[in-house]
Amino acid sequence: MRLHHKVLFLCLTLSACGDPVVKAKPQPPVVSDNRIVFTQDSPQLAAFAIEKAGVREKVTVRLNGRIVWDEERTVRIYAPFAGRVERIFAQPGDKIGQGQVLATLSSPDFGQAQAEARKAVSDFALARQNLARVKDLHEHGVLARKELNATEADHSRAESELARTGERLRMYGGRAESIDQRFPLKSPIAGLLVERNINPGQELRPDQMSGSSAQFVVTDPLHLWVQLDVPERDLAGIRSGQAMAISAPAYPGEAFTGTVTNVSDFIDPATRMIRVRGKVDDAARKLKGEMFINAEITLPARADVQVPAKAVFFRGGASYVFVQDGVGSFTRRAVTVGAEQGGQVVIASGLKAGEQVVVQGALLLQQVLQDVRSGNAAKAP
Repeated sequence: MRLHHKVLFLCLTLSACGDPVVKAKPQPPVVSDNRIVFTQDSPQLAAFAIEKAGVREKVTVRLNGRIVWDEERTVRIYAPFAGRVERIFAQPGDKIGQGQVLATLSSPDFGQAQAEARKAVSDFALARQNLARVKDLHEHGVLARKELNATEADHSRAESELARTGERLRMYGGRAESIDQRFPLKSPIAGLLVERNINPGQELRPDQMSGSSAQFVVTDPLHLWVQLDVPERDLAGIRSGQAMAISAPAYPGEAFTGTVTNVSDFIDPATRMIRVRGKVDDAARKLKGEMFINAEITLPARADVQVPAKAVFFRGGASYVFVQDGVGSFTRRAVTVGAEQGGQVVIASGLKAGEQVVVQGALLLQQVLQDVRSGNAAKAP
């Protein structure tokens, strides 16, 4: 009998060992306002990744732009007289010396200026001789003082006209010795001829020259300007004198050093961009006018709070993050976001450095919060 009981007990024990273990079901999270609390044994906690909100001490902005000629070292040459192009002495790519003749024009207008200067020379010579004669006669009592005064006035007018016409002619590079009507179009600076917009035999008229391209453009290619488009959010950190690293698609892996020289005082209403100008020296002459470039500018150090971009989500016109404020406890918090760079977003307000932020699973928390609120709304009478 005792043996029978022992066998029965052993069978029951083995039978019980073969049954699956019944585990307790985890409790659902508790939601209060914007706070979600999970039990410590909740399997959902494994879906969340947490990181501390960091501090961004400096930031480098990447801007788009293009290379343009340095306008302080560039001259656009226009013919001041109408006429016909006779000869062209320089081609794009040529090195140009100061005062070098680029082209000659056959210009009746320039010939008129030569004739006026020539006439002024003759009139002044005649006025000078007449003044000497009248002075001699006045000294001998032949002519009255009134005649001398009139002659002196004529001499003064002739002298002024001689100065005016002579200076005008010298300004345009001509001389009064001859009237050949050939106007020399010269470069006032030394540099490189980068543009030519006239051809031999072409007629140049004043109505054509107004608003048209310059006949020649000469510049110093060793010194260039950089035109950058800066978004409004980065304007506060851009200052004259800041260094910038310039890169061009034509030269991968190579950087050129430039400096910010000017920040525009107005915003383009169409693009909402601010035009920023810089300068760059190009001794190797690799950079070319109108070349597209990228520029990186390191902004001054600021203790900005930043978090990974994936920690921030957008709902109902606002930005939010979930902050871990205890074991298994998460609170949704509204934040104001700033610029994003390198996968990091600046938090302008709503978060402090060092706080624990959910960087993986934030949308799952938002869904839990939304589901609980929807359920509570359905239960409400």
